[in-house]
Order: sequence, then structure tokens, then C-alpha cells
Amino acid sequence: MRALMLSVIVAPLAFAAPAAMAQGSPSADSIIQSLKPGGNLTNSLRGIKMANPSGTATTTTAATAATAAPAKAPAKAAAAEAGPSVSLTVEFATGSADLTPQARQTLDQLGRALSSPDLAKFRFRIEGHTDTVGSAEANKALSQRRATAVAEYLQTNFGVTPTRLEAVGLGEEGLLVPTPPQTANAQNRRVKVINLGG
Repeated sequence: MRALMLSVIVAPLAFAAPAAMAQGSPSADSIIQSLKPGGNLTNSLRGIKMANPSGTATTTTAATAATAAPAKAPAKAAAAEAGPSVSLTVEFATGSADLTPQARQTLDQLGRALSSPDLAKFRFRIEGHTDTVGSAEANKALSQRRATAVAEYLQTNFGVTPTRLEAVGLGEEGLLVPTPPQTANAQNRRVKVINLGG
């Protein structure tokens, strides 16, 4: 277990990308601490990353398509300007925006966190990321559909208002682990939640 955690933490550092702390199932409290200003895990080197054992699912979360906005800057630049963040793996059926039972479990924790008094006054950008398998255009479109599905889940099940969420499908922009085209990598299939402030 110690060797596994070390490889999860060290490998991303070797590529000068944000590190990810492996956690089997993030709690709402862990997510709150990661996202609140001055929390225990407020920098990009301490996001929560849940391993995706199947390697077939992607990640995304976000607001409705009406509130979604295209990315204006590369993911790295956006992350550098942003506040506290957390990276989560949200599993979907392959090639679709259908949430799996595992995704719902993760989103239930995220929904509880975003609904908590600690985070209720903040807005969040939900960035969907994919790996490099498929075309860049298809990955961007898929990540946006998934971001919309997640946002709708958070709105319907936890009453998170659309004005608090900015859904952005970034596709394969801002890879956590740089890989060549057409390379599957579960670490790159993730959703990043960033606190945008009040």
C-alpha cells in the first residue's frame, strides 16, 4: 500500500503536473477541507484523486449547458489563477454521459460538500478532463456532456443552484500526466473542482 501511494504521488511530480493523493472514497469532509479557503488541502499539490481500477471511465462534473462557458485560457493557466481545488474520478459508461453507480457515490459526497455551510457561499468551476484516446474535438464535446450530466445531478439531488457552478469541458487539455496521442491513462480522466470565490 505504501509503495502504491508513493507511486501515485511521485509519478505526477516527475512530470511537473499537480500531484494527486490517492483515496478510495473521498468523504464530504475531505472535499470541504480541499475546497475551502484556508482549509487543510488548499493547493494544487494536494488534490484528492480516486484511482479508477477499470481504466474505462472518464471524469467530469458541472453546471447546466446554459451556464457552461468555453475555456478561455489553457487549463494550466486557469489552474494557476484559481483558488483551492480537488480532482476526482467520476466514472461514466464508455463513450457516454451516463453516470455509473460509482459516479453517483462520488457525486453524493461532492454534493454534500457543496451544500455544506462551509462552501454554500462559494461558486465553483467544474472542469472535465479526458485522456488522449479519440480526437481532441470528440473528447472536448464528450467532457462537456459529462460535465452537464454531473451538474444536473448536483442540482437535482442536492439543490446546488446553477449560478454556483461553471461547467467547462476541457477534453484532453491540461493533462495531469503528459502522454502521446491515442494513449489511455486513467489519471487524465478526471474532474477538477475549483473554488472561484464568493
